[in-house]
Amino acid sequence: MKKEGLLNKTWFRYILNAACILLLFGLISILVSSGVVNRYQAMILIPVGYNIILATSLNLATGFLGQLPLGHAGFMSVGGYASALFSMAVDWPAAIEFPVALLIGGLVAAVFGMIIGLPALRLKGDYLAIITLGFGEIIRVIILNLKFTGGAFGLRGIENHTTLTSTFVWVVISLFVIFALIKSRHGRAIIAIRENEIATESVGISTTYYKMVAFSVSAFFAGIAGGLCAHYLTLLNAGDFGFMRSVEILVMVVLGGMGSIIGSVVAAIVLTLLPELLRGFSEYRLIIYSLLLVIMMIFRPSGLFGRYDFSLSNSLLKIKGKITNSSRKKGATHHES
Repeated sequence: MKKEGLLNKTWFRYILNAACILLLFGLISILVSSGVVNRYQAMILIPVGYNIILATSLNLATGFLGQLPLGHAGFMSVGGYASALFSMAVDWPAAIEFPVALLIGGLVAAVFGMIIGLPALRLKGDYLAIITLGFGEIIRVIILNLKFTGGAFGLRGIENHTTLTSTFVWVVISLFVIFALIKSRHGRAIIAIRENEIATESVGISTTYYKMVAFSVSAFFAGIAGGLCAHYLTLLNAGDFGFMRSVEILVMVVLGGMGSIIGSVVAAIVLTLLPELLRGFSEYRLIIYSLLLVIMMIFRPSGLFGRYDFSLSNSLLKIKGKITNSSRKKGATHHES
């Protein structure tokens, strides 16, 4: 009974999750340092990381809020360019410059999220998708026509600051913030808007405020992912943040399950690694990739996980409950005999 009570305590859950995160990071570090995971494979894990941030942040607006924005790549590009331009303009130590650059990228993307969110979130369904799609394309065209962003030639000379460690840290931060937001009373208000916006507003919850919160947080982490991408590729091209990039991120959310954080994580990992795993079938790679997505949507339209979210402490409690019930049944059988 004491241990079950301990698992129910919030502080113990945080310690348990932190220990698992450290173990996972230690395992990855050992695999990389021992050569089991080579340099090329380790570098692929960085795009996996910022794609996880992109998918989970979009899931906040799509899966939990119930809206359909199609301009997530626009927030990524704004954050990436803002972060890169800042790091190119200053000459600070990398340990200070890089985190500040990422935060600036995230904040600039969040501001753009609020600017586009005020008119866009008054609309629903297809209309919201169209206006956010238009925003993404406007941003891309503006970047192409500005001199300080490099124009059509792209922004070059960005320092390579993104490492596997920094990416892992930001993945953990983004997952923690989004998960904590969803489990809070603010998150319950956001989910209530998804379920029934009229009923939510009728009980005194400001739907406009909570839509803006979800949209801004989603844009902020898209900006962070853009900053990580910029300092990983060391070259930014506006063409890489077009409509198809937004669709790729949305596919990750839909494949994993709209409203499932663990689903977004798994789908981002699978869809980032799958093209690399299919490089041996270069002629048929895109066909196989597309076919797998079609089959998945036919047989599992709600996504891999639906709206299920994994909780380590809850899983341990269920296992303990099953063991306790099993031992009680055995004891009762023994007593009867």
